[in-house]
Amino acid sequence: MTDHIPQCERCRVPMERGYMIDHGYGVTYPMAWVAGVPRWSKWWGLKVKREEKIPVASYRCPQCGRLESYAKPGPWPT
Repeated sequence: MTDHIPQCERCRVPMERGYMIDHGYGVTYPMAWVAGVPRWSKWWGLKVKREEKIPVASYRCPQCGRLESYAKPGPWPT
């Protein structure tokens, strides 16, 4: 899948790709999107199966700092 670089709607310049992080117990993960409402586990926070997660690509405008995030189905980016 070709990665389309969006333009900032305010500044009309190409945005730069990056990612937002999520912290677990002693580890850091890239952000993911999951459909539905949160299901809580008594012991481990949220109940989420690996196959339910969709990786989130995030883009930032280098001029104004605007962020845009997209949930793209498919393999996790390398």
